[in-house]
Amino acid sequence: MKYIPTFRPLTASQLIVVVSVFLILFDNTTFFSQFLDIYPLSLKNFVYLLSVATFFTAGFIMLLSVVTFSYLLKPVLIVIVITASVAAYFMDSYNTVIDTGMIENVLSTNLSETADLLSLKWGLYVILLGLVPAFLIYKTPITQTGFRKSIISRIALFVSSIVIIVIMVLSFSSFYASFFREHKPLRYYINPATAIYSLIKHVSTEISSARIPMHSLGLDAKISTNDLDRELIIFVVGETARADRFSLNGYARKTNPLLSQEQVVSFTNVWSCGTSTAVSVPCMFSIYDTDNYNKQEAMATENILDVLQHAGVNVLWLDNNSDSKGVALRSDFKDFRQPEINTECDIECRDVGMLTGLQKYIDSHKQGDIFIVLHSMGNHGPAYYKRYPAKFEKFKPACKTNQLEDCTREEIDNAYDNAILYTDYFLSKVIALLKKNEQDYETAMIYVSDHGESLGEHNLYLHGMPNMLAPEAQRHVPGIMWIGSHFDEIDLNALQLKKDNKYTHDNIFHTLLGIFEVNTSVYDPKLDMINNQ
Repeated sequence: MKYIPTFRPLTASQLIVVVSVFLILFDNTTFFSQFLDIYPLSLKNFVYLLSVATFFTAGFIMLLSVVTFSYLLKPVLIVIVITASVAAYFMDSYNTVIDTGMIENVLSTNLSETADLLSLKWGLYVILLGLVPAFLIYKTPITQTGFRKSIISRIALFVSSIVIIVIMVLSFSSFYASFFREHKPLRYYINPATAIYSLIKHVSTEISSARIPMHSLGLDAKISTNDLDRELIIFVVGETARADRFSLNGYARKTNPLLSQEQVVSFTNVWSCGTSTAVSVPCMFSIYDTDNYNKQEAMATENILDVLQHAGVNVLWLDNNSDSKGVALRSDFKDFRQPEINTECDIECRDVGMLTGLQKYIDSHKQGDIFIVLHSMGNHGPAYYKRYPAKFEKFKPACKTNQLEDCTREEIDNAYDNAILYTDYFLSKVIALLKKNEQDYETAMIYVSDHGESLGEHNLYLHGMPNMLAPEAQRHVPGIMWIGSHFDEIDLNALQLKKDNKYTHDNIFHTLLGIFEVNTSVYDPKLDMINNQ
């Protein structure tokens, strides 16, 4: 009779312990790396390291002993190990954390952007740390015990875990007092605890948000009776652009050769609301400031697009990114990510394609001011080399992979700067379109990026870090204004004097109300970048 290999039977409690140990040993490389950055390896710190590993293993065991009863045992463990493998890939490759902001970003990312993040290394992580352990969990026979024994065993496991945690804390009380008080950010790196908690929190927020009735805003909005001229304002939402990579702000490389020939004001001290598109885009168009921004409340409250429409402004949102993140749900919207719509596509559809046919839209509106939002693809990473046509590859050699750790810092910088160079070209085309309409409108362009990007500084890549952990590179963004020559109400020289003042996404809501000369109770002139004193 042919021998058929079988797996050794385990009790449910034993399987929980094995999985918990596996998660700590193989899915928390980034956590232990961060730990060793704070506590450099020595005999004493090695003991602390073992203690922390034991502490969190016991914590995993304690939690799993509660949520894996009966038929839920294997399904829950399988989901957890697969989730941990995906989180480990992004944490190990880009040194990022999987918090609620990152979860929102991932769930709102389109297929083409998702493809940019995948690689052979990602496949190996998922297979070796996810699918293989999941298969072993599935195939492992579980020793069946009576209900009473099962309950007693699970209680014993839970209590034992608590005892181990208490022993660790009491044995190294001074260390843990410092560890939890002084190094709270380390908790973001515990995998998969942070990812699973963030996912549950995100789903809970989405469900509760859906139940909140929409709150109207600025119903009293009216265009000033003194405003006799029609306004045509184009607001460009940048993607993943850093303020320090614009030559307009002093960067040594000439990344803004075309904008430098225009009369633009480049604000050098602008800061984003968050570090991801899913957070920053809704935030920048909402009335809530960064400190008080809450997605639940923001999605249940009308935004600046709604207030402008209440005042009679024609509003249009064109998108070459991953949609408006709920901002344009009540406005005209057009998706330019498809070649059937966007006439400027090669390996992907280009931002400049959003300008095709835009003059026709402008000409078709004979009354009222016009506000157009262009949500650009910009510098979306990690495949920066895809964000510009080949003729814009001025800085060489450029990184040609989404595995940034496989490229040199110079190659990453080159690819990223080439994408900034294309943004310069795109914005120059926006200005050219506005110039064609100066006889009929007071025209202006405002450009602000949603967030910045880490390019390998401190071994950190991409974006999405919690605000409390985020480096300057992820939150210091470019902000540019071009004002048409017929916009008599705006003093360009006075605006230039404010270019180094500190501004944030909080100013956008009120600046737009000011530039359209909208009278409304929700307008705060102190936050208006143009009209404040």
